[in-house]
Formats: sequence, C-alpha cells, structure tokens
Amino acid sequence: MSAPLLDVEGLRTHFFTREGVVKAVDDVSLRLERGRILGLVGESGSGKSMTGYSILGLVDPPGRIVEGRIALNGLELTTLGQEGWRKLRGERIAMIFQDPMMTLNPVLRIDTQMVEAVLAHQRIPRSAALERCRDALERVGIASPGERLRAYPHQFSGGMRQRVAIAIAILNRPDLIIADEPTTALDVTVQGQILSEMQSLCRESGTGLIWITHDLSVVAGLADDISVMYAGRVVESGPVDDVLDRPMHPYTRGLLDSVPSRNAPGAPLSQIRGMTPSLLGLGEGCAFRTRCSRAVDACRATPAARSPAAGRSLRCVNPVP
Repeated sequence: MSAPLLDVEGLRTHFFTREGVVKAVDDVSLRLERGRILGLVGESGSGKSMTGYSILGLVDPPGRIVEGRIALNGLELTTLGQEGWRKLRGERIAMIFQDPMMTLNPVLRIDTQMVEAVLAHQRIPRSAALERCRDALERVGIASPGERLRAYPHQFSGGMRQRVAIAIAILNRPDLIIADEPTTALDVTVQGQILSEMQSLCRESGTGLIWITHDLSVVAGLADDISVMYAGRVVESGPVDDVLDRPMHPYTRGLLDSVPSRNAPGAPLSQIRGMTPSLLGLGEGCAFRTRCSRAVDACRATPAARSPAAGRSLRCVNPVP
C-alpha cells in the first residue's frame, strides 16, 4: 500500500492563556490520498480551521503544537524551520483563506502579487509567469483576465477577490491545498464552477484537497471522504456517502437533521439542543454528552477512536443504530 499524501496522527494544538489551556485541536488524526478531497465539517469553534493552520505551521503564540506528527509525502512538517516553511508554502502546500484580504495586499496590483507567487518558487520568464496567471484567473471564472491582472484588490467585489485568492492557491499546482470555507462569499453559480474546477484539478494533477466548511451539501457533492469535528476532536470519519447516508455519531445525525431541506414544509426546524462547550478546561468525557439524547454513564469517560466498519472511524460508546 502506497504512503498517503498527508498523514496526520495524534495532533494536539493547545493555547496557553492566563485562564488556562485551550485544547483547540485534541488528538486529531487525518489521512489524505493523492487526488482525493477530504471534507472537514463541524460547527464554528469545533477546531476545523485551527487544524488547517496547524498543518500549515501557522499557529501563533500563545498557541503551539504540543504533540503529534504531520507528514506530507513522507516529510515531517512539525520539525521544519522558517526557511523550510518558506520553500514549502505556496509551492507544495497552499491555503485558501475565508477572508481574501488575508491573501491580497491592498496596495499592490493583482499581476504583481500573482507573478511574485510564481517566481518565488520557479525560475521562468516573467512573460511565462504572466500567462500562467491569466490562465488561473480564467479557470476561476474571471472575465477579461489580462485586463483584470492590472487592477488593484479594491477594484474587485468581495466574490471576485475570493476568486483571485483561489487562483493564487492553484498557480503552482501544489501537492496539497487547504481551503477554509472559500466559497462563502460567492453566488451559487460561481460556487458550482469553482467546485467543479477544484475537482478537475485534483483528478488531473493528483493534488489533495482539504475543504473546511459547515455546509454539508457542498461536502456531499465535492468530497470523497469526510471527517466530522466537535470540540477539537474528529468524532466520525469515512467515505462521504457512507457517513452522510448512515451516520453513527449522534452529533453527525444532528447536523444532518438540522439541514432545512430535510424538514417538512411548515414544520419547526430540527436543531441540536444547547451550545458548543468552551474549549477551556473541557475535562474528561465525551464533549457532546451534555447535548446528546443518547448519553449514558459511560460517556463520562473520554471515548477512544474505533473502527465500527471498513473505512469508518467513530468516537462514541452509544452510536446511532
């Protein structure tokens, strides 16, 4: 069996604050094969984005990775220095942020920013870099890409800025792209075009994609595999069709039941009771037990990950039948 593109094992990212230790990522393990798409889903504050930042080495103090390993094509990322990360980011691993202004410099033209992203990693003529930039803008649905390259970020709408950020991420055809809810600001038509382009990119080049979102409908049509996060932990994972058609964790079941299209017209929307817990001093036990209708005494102990079926992983002592 060939080695995976990305292998994350036992990852823990903690923030050391005056109030105590915030376990933003707590024993997360992920595996991503070349050319496949992994959907990372969960409510706000579940640790999805912080998992992505940890993989990219973008955790700032007072946070730090305290345990675990992250291997990209066999290269251990947790031991990289600043120079190693500088060479890696943008070429072999890229991130699409939810806010495009985290990617774009407001005082530089688009062509300057995109060409620099190419020339920082590859020795090619500037004309060839410009041509690649035009092709990337065209792939994400920007009309008149040659003209748009000479514009500044403030001359674009929010949705167009996001498309530019996506174009920059795919410029060097990286091995891995981490996308943090990148289509939130886009209309449905453009969103569909972007999702189709990302699927084509993964199939053609073998790029692996982690798509971070709370939108289960997007994951259902885009991803090959899914990992559901709650309170810093992956509580359920497996092939996307298996997990969405036959969820085993009560939290996954609750997320699916909360989708409006699954409710009868005129009936009250189903919802998960209560609020997500604070990650400050969670203590032992299943973090979802206070909101779970299937909680039992055994839930007071922290559930270990187990494999109830081929390709499936679950953290629950009383799963949905």
